[in-house]
Amino acid sequence: MSDSEPHGTKDSWRARAFGLGGAIGVLGGLIGLGGAEFRLPVLHGLFRFPIHQAVRFNLLISLATVIVSLVARLAFSSFPALGPLAGEILAVAAGAVAAAWFGTGLLGRLSERSLTLLVAGLLAGIAGLLLAEAALPVGFSFGLPDIVPLRIAIGIAAGAAIGMVSSLLGVAGGELIIPTFIFVFGTDVKTAGTASLIISLPTVLVGVVRYWRQGAYRSRGPLVDVVAPMTAGSAVGAVLGAGLVGMVPAGLLKLVLGLILAVSALKMLAARTRKAAVPPLRPQDR
Repeated sequence: MSDSEPHGTKDSWRARAFGLGGAIGVLGGLIGLGGAEFRLPVLHGLFRFPIHQAVRFNLLISLATVIVSLVARLAFSSFPALGPLAGEILAVAAGAVAAAWFGTGLLGRLSERSLTLLVAGLLAGIAGLLLAEAALPVGFSFGLPDIVPLRIAIGIAAGAAIGMVSSLLGVAGGELIIPTFIFVFGTDVKTAGTASLIISLPTVLVGVVRYWRQGAYRSRGPLVDVVAPMTAGSAVGAVLGAGLVGMVPAGLLKLVLGLILAVSALKMLAARTRKAAVPPLRPQDR
């Protein structure tokens, strides 16, 4: 991925990044997510970015995807149910933004081994959540009682957890925000999806700004050859996926994607285990 690579090689990387970004964007659009959970294993496993760099690039792509999705969603639909949820949205957003700021600082202090294990664990957790959602009956929700202080306190706590996951995985956090609004606050999935995008925007923006200030996006080669085309593909795919909603059963899709994430987490752990099993070279072997 250096600037000295042949032009044809760069073109092949860009085409692959655009195609994979588009495919992941379609899947994400079908279930109301940005697809960042699935981009991270691709950035780390296929494009061979170190795990820290893959997380930072993933967050940058997530920001562009969230902006496109939110603009398109608000342009074509109205969401009157958002008004009564203003307090909960602000509470979750406040907790998420604060935790995202802290999480971006924590990322640089984690070793490659620790971050790989953490990412694999978080991916496995999101896989479990997808599988659980696929198994639950449509419309399942218990909802909190209409006690404002309780709902605000739980919203802040949930937001803090979401913001931490967002900064450490480079994701927008929709896979956690949407279930929070459906199962905890008792909203419908359409309203939950819009609330998710509204909350994700400042959360991801805070992470990107902090990573930018840390110099994470100064390397022009990867940004041009992988991040930009994958961002374009993700945006196009997300729009196409949203247009295909209803053609694929959501439960089946979540089941398949949950299994894919679980396999990705296992592969990351297996690769980490193999790497740890290789003894370091002695000075005389170098």
